[in-house]
Amino acid sequence: MIQLKSKKDIEKIRAASRLLAEVHSRLSALVVPGITTREIDAWIYRYITVNGGTPSFLGYMGFPASSCISINEQIIHGIPGSYIIAETDIVSVDIGVELDGYYSDAAQTLVMPGTSDEVKKMVDVTKESLYVGIYKAVAGNRVSHIGKAVSGHVAQYGYGVVREYCGHGVGFAQHEDPQIPNYPGGSSNHRLREGMVLAIEPMINLGKPAIKHLDDNWTVVTADGRPSAHWEHSVLVTERSVEILTEW
Repeated sequence: MIQLKSKKDIEKIRAASRLLAEVHSRLSALVVPGITTREIDAWIYRYITVNGGTPSFLGYMGFPASSCISINEQIIHGIPGSYIIAETDIVSVDIGVELDGYYSDAAQTLVMPGTSDEVKKMVDVTKESLYVGIYKAVAGNRVSHIGKAVSGHVAQYGYGVVREYCGHGVGFAQHEDPQIPNYPGGSSNHRLREGMVLAIEPMINLGKPAIKHLDDNWTVVTADGRPSAHWEHSVLVTERSVEILTEW
C-alpha cells in the first residue's frame, strides 16, 4: 500500500535526508586508496549516531553493517570488511538513515584515481540516468516513466540495466510501496501523486545485466565480472515538480 506523507511527515523526512546528505558529502574525502571498507563503515556509524540518527541498514533483515559497500563488479549489498581500497577501484556506498522515526536512503559510486576511462564513463552515465529518472517523478506521471527514462538513457551506451532489484518508496520505513524498476514494466504502474517519497536508484552494469549472488547471502555481483555502478536519491513528488531530499 502506498502511503502519502503529510507536511509534518515531509519535514521529518527532510531532516533524515539532510543528515544522510551530510554523510555522503564527506565520503569523497574519506574513501581513498588504502582505507578498508570496515573503516569506512565505522566512520559512517559514528557520524550518524553522533548526530542523533540510526544507521537503518544495521540489523535490517540481519545485515551486519551500517552501510553497503560494493566494489567493482559488486552491484549492491556488499558487506564492509578487511578489503583495502585500491587505486583502480570504484566504490559504491549505499546508506540509510533513521531519524526520529523517519527514513532516508541514498547511494553514490566513488571513482579512485587509477580507474579506467571506460569505467569512469559508466559511472558518470549511471549518475546521469538517476537525474533523468528523477525529473520524471512528477505528479501525474506513472512509475514506468521513471524506468523508461533511466533505461533509455543508458541504452545508447550499451550498458546493462539490473532488473532483479529496483527503487522503492521510503519515509515511514526503509522500504515501502511502490517498487520503482529501472526499466519500463514490472508488476505495477502506479500514478505518481503529490506527497509520495521515492528512493530512485539505477544499478547499471558495464557489461550484461545478468547478476549472481555470493555465498555470504548478501552481495550481488555481475554475472560476467565486469564493473557496476549505483546511484540513488530520496525524492519528494510535488504538484508541479520533484524535490531531491538527499542532494549533496
